[in-house]
Amino acid sequence: MNLHQVKNNPGLQEKLASEYVLGTLRGGARRRFEAWIKQDAALRQVVGQWEAHLVPMAEFTQAVAAPASIWPALEKRLKLQPTEDRWAYWRNLREDLAFWRGLGMFSTTVAVVLISVMLNKQVDQPVVPQNNYVATLSDDKAQAIAVITGDSKRGQLQIRMVTAQNIAADKSLELWAVGKDGKVRSLGLVADKGIITLPMPANMTADSVPLLAVTLEPKGGSGNPEKPSGPIIFKGNWVQI
Repeated sequence: MNLHQVKNNPGLQEKLASEYVLGTLRGGARRRFEAWIKQDAALRQVVGQWEAHLVPMAEFTQAVAAPASIWPALEKRLKLQPTEDRWAYWRNLREDLAFWRGLGMFSTTVAVVLISVMLNKQVDQPVVPQNNYVATLSDDKAQAIAVITGDSKRGQLQIRMVTAQNIAADKSLELWAVGKDGKVRSLGLVADKGIITLPMPANMTADSVPLLAVTLEPKGGSGNPEKPSGPIIFKGNWVQI
């Protein structure tokens, strides 16, 4: 496999980039992929998209409690003599919610990516269409504001506000799909915090709708479902996973 083959196979690019971001691409394959990233801007963009979509998921991951049996097992496997200091380290690690939250996020994203990878295990075969989509919407300072996931099988969009917005009482937030042809259409009003579910149009694929955006509108939204009247305050790419 060489860089030319990777550049001509979008499915292979997604597979390698997802494994690279998750850390499951190892050894010589990882070093070779890192060299390709330095040489090819398009490949760097694919990696950047995976990083942008996976990192915010940690916000929604519940803390995972470690089984009590794991600590003696680790001591035995590593052939360590239990000392007061060593046990204090393991106890502190067990109580470190950030560590286990990150582990839970990793497990969740691995599960999502592995489904896609297994369906496209033979990299020389066409990519198998999936039902799931995601977009991370950011403001003009590149701060993640919302994560939107789409399930085309169920016909649902779920909008999660990572950063709550302080919206005036006479204003509303409205979500828009920006088509590849430049046309826009309203997907509905979204809340300034928390989670909300909206219907997902049947033809809302990453190819037909590459971008999602949220505008600040008068109370109740824009009067025209095909034209926003207020400014775009955050936006993001709509991609298939």
